[in-house]
Amino acid sequence: MSNVAVLDNGGGLLKAGFGGERDPTCVVPNCTARPPSSKKWLLADQLLGPEEDLTSATLRRPFDRGHLINPDLQSSIWAHLFTTLKIYPPNTSILLTQPLLTLPSIQRSVDEIIFEEFNFKSLYVADSPSLVHLYEASRRPYGLISKAQCSLVVDCGFSFTHAAPVFQNFTLNYGVKRMDLGGKALTNYLKELVSYRSVNVMDESIIMDDVKEKLCFVSLDVQRDLKIARRPGKDNIFRCTYVLPDGITYMKGFVKDPDEAKKHLSLDDGVPSSRAGGKDDYMKYQDVPEKRQDRKNSDLSKNEFSLTNERFLVPEMIFRPADLGMNQAGLAECIVRSVNSCHPYLHPVLYESIILTGGSTLFPRFAQRLERELRPLVPDEFQVKITAQEDPIIGVWRGGSLLASSPDFEAMCVTKSEYEELGSARCHKRFFN
Repeated sequence: MSNVAVLDNGGGLLKAGFGGERDPTCVVPNCTARPPSSKKWLLADQLLGPEEDLTSATLRRPFDRGHLINPDLQSSIWAHLFTTLKIYPPNTSILLTQPLLTLPSIQRSVDEIIFEEFNFKSLYVADSPSLVHLYEASRRPYGLISKAQCSLVVDCGFSFTHAAPVFQNFTLNYGVKRMDLGGKALTNYLKELVSYRSVNVMDESIIMDDVKEKLCFVSLDVQRDLKIARRPGKDNIFRCTYVLPDGITYMKGFVKDPDEAKKHLSLDDGVPSSRAGGKDDYMKYQDVPEKRQDRKNSDLSKNEFSLTNERFLVPEMIFRPADLGMNQAGLAECIVRSVNSCHPYLHPVLYESIILTGGSTLFPRFAQRLERELRPLVPDEFQVKITAQEDPIIGVWRGGSLLASSPDFEAMCVTKSEYEELGSARCHKRFFN
C-alpha cells in the first residue's frame, strides 16, 4: 500500500484513500450528526449506517460557505477517518485539497493540525481545478487538454461554484470566478419549496439532500415545463412522490415509484412539443379536486409528499440565480467572465476544453443546458466543447491519487522538519505563491 494518503476535503463530502489507487477507500459526509433520540454524535461514515434514523438530526459541519470555520471539529473527523483507514501519520505523507482563495489564517490552522496534532511526515496542498485538469489530461494523452496543457474547470461543489482556468497544471487565480451557490444552497431552496407547499422539512437536511439527488433534473425549456407542471393528475409527467422514513419499518426515505420519477425523460430535448402548449394545459379540471384531496391526505399523514415543478426549479438556480432574487450572474456568464480574464490567445482553447466536476453537475441534462446558455455568449469563431467527468464526485480525488503516485511527489512536499524550522510561511510560499 502507498505511504501517501490522499484527502479531498470537501465541504459536503470527504474523499479519502491512498496514492496510486483508482478510487478512494471511502466517500463520507464531512459532518457530525446527532439524532433526536440519542446523546451521541455520529461521525462521517457512521452516518451511512442502514440502521441509523437521521430524521430531524442536528448537524454540525466544519465548513460554512466554503471556509473552514471549525478546525477542532474537522480535526476530530479526520482523526476518526485516519483510524478507520489505519493511517499512521508519522510514516505517511498527505496530499490535501483546499478550496480556492482560502484565507491565510485558515491555511495556517490546517498546517498546524497536519504537522503539530497529527505529526504527518510531509504535506502537499493542492486545489481542485489543477487536479481535475491533471486527471483529464492523463486520460486522453492525445486530446486537446493534454496537448494545449490548458482547460477551464467548472467545479459545482457543496458551498460554491467556481470557473477556474488551468494552464500547465497551475490554476490561474486571477481568472477564477466564483458563484456563491452550491449543493447546500440548492438543498435549502428545495427545503423551503417543500415546506411551503406540503410538509415541514426545514430540519431535514440529510433527507432533502437525498430527494434532490434522486429527483431533481435540469430543464432544457423552462417555460414549456412550467406549463406541463400545471397539468392535473396523470397528465403531469413531473409529479412523483417521496416517502419519508417512519423510524420503525424503514430508516431511510425513498422514491415511491421509480418509474414515475423517470417519466420526464420521455420529453424531447426542448423542442416545443404539440402537448406542451394550447388548451390541453388547462383541460380536465374535473381531476383537480380529487388530486387536491389526495395531496391533502398525504400531507396529513406526514410520511410522504409530492414534487412537481420543484424538480427542475431547484437546479435552475445555477443558471438563473437573478430570477430567485440573488444578485449573481448565472453559470454561463461566470464562465465567460473567467475566460475574458485570461490572455486572448487562450480564449479559443478554454472554450473548447471546459470540464465539469462536482456533485451538482450530476443533474440530468446539466451539460446540454450549459452549452445552450453559453453558445450565444461566445464569439461565433470559437467552438464550445463541454466534457463531464465520468464520476464528478471523485474526479478531484483521482487527480490527487495520480499526482501522489508520481516519482516527483515527495520532492514537491513540505516536510515536518521544514515546517518546524520555518513554520506555516514555508507552506504558504511553496503552495500559494
